[in-house]
Amino acid sequence: MTRILYVEDEPALGKIVKESLESRNYDIVMSEDGLAALNLFPQIEPDICVLDIMLPKMDGYSLAREIRKISPQIPIIFLTAKSQVEDVVKGFQTGGNDYLKKPFSLEELIVRIENLISLTQSQKQTGKQETVFGKYIFFPTRFELQSPDGEIKRLSHKESGILGMLLENVNRTTERKDILMGFWGDDSYFNSRNLDVYITKLRDYLKADPNIQIITIKGIGYYFSVS
Repeated sequence: MTRILYVEDEPALGKIVKESLESRNYDIVMSEDGLAALNLFPQIEPDICVLDIMLPKMDGYSLAREIRKISPQIPIIFLTAKSQVEDVVKGFQTGGNDYLKKPFSLEELIVRIENLISLTQSQKQTGKQETVFGKYIFFPTRFELQSPDGEIKRLSHKESGILGMLLENVNRTTERKDILMGFWGDDSYFNSRNLDVYITKLRDYLKADPNIQIITIKGIGYYFSVS
């Protein structure tokens, strides 16, 4: 049974989501403030965290940073009423793997939970130890990217998964819809904007090698060029 640490300070919403997920056979441990959730985390050893951003005592961004120090690979989903691009970027920068805007449907939350759990398990079980491309080394099971100067960059689950998909199609085009369906479960406008953020971040991570390019093929997807 998948154990979820769910942190939400709105009692009514929290009760509905908790009971709904429990009815789908998830094990839910709920907290109403960030500091309490951080203290709970090592005790319950969840499989995934679902965090509101606006929390008392410790906000969701800070909580995600602290959780990442304890468990670098655990999937984290942010739930928030915020939807500006800068909020999305901050969520990813502080360790989030996905971002769901309130109000949301239970079905969409479950799809995102299952996608992240599946991605985590597949990367642990079937991922290669390392992939060399250009001047970089990618460690998919460790979610790490080694740059030409030897610096190690810790990737989020989605960053690692998207890079892995691009690497499977080196010097070929990866369809945008395939990425969206594979990692978000649908190709909505909001998820498409999220993907734009991830691609921008990956381009930035890979900029030290001019022979590596992620080229946007408008209306189709991305051509991952490694020469």
